[in-house]
Amino acid sequence: MDWDNLRYFLELARSGTLMSAARRLEVDHTTVARRIQALEKEVGAPLFSREAGGHRLTEAGRKLQPQVEAMESAFQAVESTAPASQEGLSGLVRIGATEGFGTVVLAPQLALFAQQHPKLTIDLLAMPRLVHLSRREADIVISLERPARGPVVVTKLTDYTLRLYASKQYLAAHQPIKTREDLRGHTFISYVDDLLFSKELQYLDELHRPDAFALRSTSVLAQHRAVAAGAGIAVLPAFIAEQDAALRPVLGDQANFTRTFWMSMPAETKHLVRMQTVWNFLREAAEAQRDALLLPTPTTGSAAPRSSPAAHRSSRPARVRPP
Repeated sequence: MDWDNLRYFLELARSGTLMSAARRLEVDHTTVARRIQALEKEVGAPLFSREAGGHRLTEAGRKLQPQVEAMESAFQAVESTAPASQEGLSGLVRIGATEGFGTVVLAPQLALFAQQHPKLTIDLLAMPRLVHLSRREADIVISLERPARGPVVVTKLTDYTLRLYASKQYLAAHQPIKTREDLRGHTFISYVDDLLFSKELQYLDELHRPDAFALRSTSVLAQHRAVAAGAGIAVLPAFIAEQDAALRPVLGDQANFTRTFWMSMPAETKHLVRMQTVWNFLREAAEAQRDALLLPTPTTGSAAPRSSPAAHRSSRPARVRPP
C-alpha cells in the first residue's frame, strides 16, 4: 500500500475538502482526488462520501484513520531523528493570526526568522477573521479567544493594551474630551457589528455607544488609517497607534482596555521539530515586544473599562519541548 496515498487520505480527512487538502499538500486538487481513488481501489471500499460541503469519512474511512495516524506518528518520529533533520528546519508552517498583530508585530519578526532557516517556508495568514485550526487552515493559530475544545495544545501568548485614539488634527477641530460624557456628539470609527469575528472586539459597548460612525470596517488597519486621516475616534491596539506620531490617546486610563492573545496547535503535531521551533519563537517574539503590546496598567482608582475576562484566567505559558 502506497504511503503517499495514505498521507493524502489523512489530509483530506482532516481538512474536509479537496481544495484545502491540496493547499496543505502543495499539489493540485485533482492530484488529491486521484490519490484517494487509488487508495479506495487498494482498500476495496469507499473511504469518503462526496457531499455539497466537502468530503465526509465513511465507516471504512473512520476505521482506517486511527491506523494511518499511528503510521504518521511513527514516520515523523523517524524523520525527526534522521541525520538530514539536523541540517536545518525544512517544510511548511502556516501561522494564522489577527490582522493587526500578524502584520505589525509578527511579520517583521518572522521575516528575520525565515532568513535563519532558508529551507523552512512560513505562511503568515494575517486576516480580519478567525483562522480555524479545526479546518486545518493553519498549523498554529493566534486568536482572541481560547479554544474551547478539541485535541489541541493551548497557551496564553500575551496580553495587550488598547486605547481610544484620535488624530491631532481631529482633536484640534473639536471640543476637548475630558470625560466620557464629552464623547457625545463625536464621530467614531469601529468594526462592522454583524461581521465581528470575536466578542472581544466589542470595546465601545463598555465605553460609549456612538451617535454616528464616520467609517466601519472589518480591518483594524483600515480603521487606523481613517483615524490618522482625521475622520474620527477609534479604539486601537497600542502596538499600532503608539507608533503613529499623528495620533493621541483620548481620555487616558478612562478608555484603557486589555485583551489576550491565545496560541494553539493540534496536539498531533506538537512533537515535530519545526512546529516546536516556530511555537517557541512566537512566544519569544511576543515577550520581546511586551513593552509595545502591554502599556503600563491604569493607576489605582481610575475609571477604566473592565478587561476581558479571558485576560484574567490563569494560564502558565507552555514551552513545547521534544518528547
